[in-house]
Amino acid sequence: MFILDLKSRVPIYEQLKNKTLELIMAGVLEQDSQLPSVRSLARELGVNPNTIQKAYQDMEKEGIIYSVAGKGSFVNDINSVKQKEVNQAFEHLEAALKQLKEARADKAQVMACVEKIFSEEDKV
Repeated sequence: MFILDLKSRVPIYEQLKNKTLELIMAGVLEQDSQLPSVRSLARELGVNPNTIQKAYQDMEKEGIIYSVAGKGSFVNDINSVKQKEVNQAFEHLEAALKQLKEARADKAQVMACVEKIFSEEDKV
C-alpha cells in the first residue's frame, strides 16, 4: 500500500503523509477505515516507528486522521479532508496570482491559462 523512496530528499514521514492523502483522495482509503498500526507499518516499511508516529501525529493535527485510544488511527471525514486540500490549493493559487500580478503579467494570458487547464480537465 505504501511505497517509499528512501533515496528521496523528501523526508520519509512527509512521503508517508503525502501517500496517505493521495490514497484518501483516490478513494482507496475510505472514511473511518483503520490505518496500519505504527509498529506494523514501521516493520513493513523497514523504518523507525518514531517516523511513522510523527507522520500520524502530523496528519492528526491537520485533521486527516483521528485516533481512538486502544483502537488505532482512522481516516477522518473525507469531505473535510478534500475541502482542506481545496483550501490549500486556493492559497497556493492566490500566492501565484499575486506573484504574476507583481511581475505585471498580462491578465488575459493568466485567464487563458486558467481556461486551458479547465478545458484539459473536461477532456479527461
